[in-house]
Amino acid sequence: MTTEATTPPADPVWWGWGAAAAHHPLPGAVRDLLGQLGIPSRPSAPVALADITLPPVRLPGEVLDELRAVVGAGHLRDDREARVRHCRGRSTVDLLRLRSGDASDAPDAVVAPLDHDQVLAVLRICSRHRVIVVPFGGGTSVVGGLTPRLPPGQAPDGAPRWHGAVALDLHRLDGLLRVDQLSGTAVLGAGLRGPAAEALLAEHGLTLGHVPQSWEYATIGGFAATRSSGQASAGYGRFDQLVTGLRLATPVGTWQPGRGPASAAGPDLRQLALGSEGAFGVITEVTARVRPAPARRRYEGWRVADLATGLDLLRELAQRDLLPTVLRLSDELETAAGLANAVSAGTDVTASGGCYLVTGYEGSEDEVTGRAAEVRAVLRDAGARPLGEDVGRDWAAGRFHAPYLRDALLDEGIFAETLETAGYWSAIPTLYAAVRAAVTGAIESDGSPAVVLCHVSHVYPAGASLYFTVVCAEGPDPISRWDRAKRAAGDAIMANGGTITHHHAVGTDHRPWMPAEVGEVGVAVLRAVKAVLDPAGILNPGVLVSPPSE
Repeated sequence: MTTEATTPPADPVWWGWGAAAAHHPLPGAVRDLLGQLGIPSRPSAPVALADITLPPVRLPGEVLDELRAVVGAGHLRDDREARVRHCRGRSTVDLLRLRSGDASDAPDAVVAPLDHDQVLAVLRICSRHRVIVVPFGGGTSVVGGLTPRLPPGQAPDGAPRWHGAVALDLHRLDGLLRVDQLSGTAVLGAGLRGPAAEALLAEHGLTLGHVPQSWEYATIGGFAATRSSGQASAGYGRFDQLVTGLRLATPVGTWQPGRGPASAAGPDLRQLALGSEGAFGVITEVTARVRPAPARRRYEGWRVADLATGLDLLRELAQRDLLPTVLRLSDELETAAGLANAVSAGTDVTASGGCYLVTGYEGSEDEVTGRAAEVRAVLRDAGARPLGEDVGRDWAAGRFHAPYLRDALLDEGIFAETLETAGYWSAIPTLYAAVRAAVTGAIESDGSPAVVLCHVSHVYPAGASLYFTVVCAEGPDPISRWDRAKRAAGDAIMANGGTITHHHAVGTDHRPWMPAEVGEVGVAVLRAVKAVLDPAGILNPGVLVSPPSE
């Protein structure tokens, strides 16, 4: 039996991704490549923690006293480091602001409840005193999901609108609460990080199988709140497909959607909670399907002639129900840049043109052998060339490296960011071309070169995702440049049959396109749900949907 590496990573640095020991200088091969592409470096370092500008604490003393009485004095912090660590998420824009010393969005305090009942009590206090609550799991949002946006003025009832904000840190809700071996389900605390969840399940011979790139730090509650997709989604499914039940604390009480493996008792209310990003309630427990931990894992690398050939292969595998557990296709530029497989940069992965394809299999020895044989036959019939298991294993070993590489790029004054979408197979070629052109044009409009790479990592019978990585020089105003590129990309996505987000959620970044995504009626439905569950509007305001008065 094999399991994912489950050693809990050390806490991340406040100015980047991951623990300080995991940070390394930019690899020479990457530096040389960027130089060839005309992207200059300009060494840059974050300011010292002591030099970060923080707003004064706004919370009245009586509110702080009430919160301490619920969670304990040691679990309410308003010191500089706690507030900075809970300021925003981990998008490149978030990091650039922090690294420059701007923590103007920092919460007034960080509150860490122990259990569901304490979360309920905190929400009641904050609702009564009109204190904003931002649920905080791993802090890995890259779409402004931890940065509430508030219109000025009074609340809908005429009272003063806000008296401060707290980050609701859920790290203490970290238990494996129940395992139902017979039903193949487990109840997990929302604050469990990915490695800790897998380690606890492994003690029972089980796995969740959900491994997104943020897995080291993202939490079970965050997976549910954002409709996360893992790198093994072809085999295990998206996280929302794994969820059979949820428990949420809301300002008006406990909400527990999901009863039984399936139901016809009206609309499935789980779907309102999944993807709600803390705007409707705080997810405290998740009941999810689990599976026996695989006895065997195998990863293989392949080369296909071009992106069009690779897309046809992915579609055939999906529509013939022959998907491996992992299926990932890099376009020609991502393959040539070596970023399709950072560990193997300079090997056959980057030679001879074409596109790099990864297949992965998990299960019993017979399941892995059988499915691998079926997939290989399809690939070989289409002219794909095998690169071997060593190349596949290198991809698996480096699957979490990209955020660390981004930090190394930021240290050199080089901007790197991602965006993603999904569309039907008939729309994918046009969608791919339109987004690449929109982003490239927006960034290069001021004469700065940009590199736009892409891969497909989530595949369905009807379509697939597209995940773009953008690299360019920071320039004098990288945040404005990225805002321009992001707007251009969002407009291109909506104009060419894509969804504004496949697995990064809405946050505040994608909210402008929600009327186009779900319609004005859909937006009104979301606002109505929020009004019922959060009548004072304290939960992550401005995330997912804009406040009614905005």
